[in-house]
Amino acid sequence: MNIIQEDFRISTKSRNQMIDITSQVRSLVGQTSVTDGDVIVYCPHTTAAITINENADPSVMHDILLTLEKLLPQHRSGYRHSEGNSDSHCKSSLVGCSEQILIKGGSLQLGTWQGIFFCEFDGPRSRKVIVQVRGE
Repeated sequence: MNIIQEDFRISTKSRNQMIDITSQVRSLVGQTSVTDGDVIVYCPHTTAAITINENADPSVMHDILLTLEKLLPQHRSGYRHSEGNSDSHCKSSLVGCSEQILIKGGSLQLGTWQGIFFCEFDGPRSRKVIVQVRGE
């Protein structure tokens, strides 16, 4: 089994933002010799996340961020974390720090409307995404 790990940087522009990183992940997979296996996309930050969702209609990203903001507003009485980003930590935990995507015939096995997104919840910042490709 081959294991290849690479990372890339993202500069976010808003406090809450979803950035489609499908093309970056697809490019990294394409640079390997892996034709059948999987890829793990991982976010090493406690106020950001990785998710898979629709990438055909940008209003979906808006709706997800709107819903998360309604569920976890930035300013909520009772938060104790002194940095003022408790909502960002909660959003990160709910969405999750990684996704695993199957690779078959050298291609990501995403659905027709699916894309991979980096989710920023405490920006703007410079962030890192780690991609690990495993397989034959």
